[in-house]
Amino acid sequence: MGEQVERVDEQDRVVAVADRGDAIRERWLHRVATTVCRDGDGRILVHRRPDEVSRFPGQFNWMLGGAVDVGESYEEAAARELTEELGVHAAPRFVLKFLCDGVISPYWLGLHEVVITEPVRPDPTEVAWFDWLTEPELEDLVRHPGFIPDAREAFDRYRALGAPHHRFG
Repeated sequence: MGEQVERVDEQDRVVAVADRGDAIRERWLHRVATTVCRDGDGRILVHRRPDEVSRFPGQFNWMLGGAVDVGESYEEAAARELTEELGVHAAPRFVLKFLCDGVISPYWLGLHEVVITEPVRPDPTEVAWFDWLTEPELEDLVRHPGFIPDAREAFDRYRALGAPHHRFG
């Protein structure tokens, strides 16, 4: 049995528990929590996925995250994924949620944001390379064909909110 997720409806209400692989294959809605990581100067962490991973190998992303576990909130999942992928313990703050059509499968995406002041220790099975980019540098990279399309949509929605990171002062 693989990773279990909550299958949800178009209003993000739980309708069943399903294997994540089945949810993706059958295009059932489920939940994904992501975090945008900023440093003390406001730069955003961007990473490249390892070439060996099954989803988006070698592509760039500006969010870290993954599936929300059964019974877990978006915020709990974002914090867990941050620890697993970057070795950082923090409490990401919710920014937005939207129904993402997804290249692989549709899902509800909960996007969070956090300021990281401690050193990051990326898990090499999740992060092949990373750097901290300014918003203009990230805006250029987002349009690169090697950037994950779902992450591009999330970036456009995030930017439309008008730089919510100012709340972190």
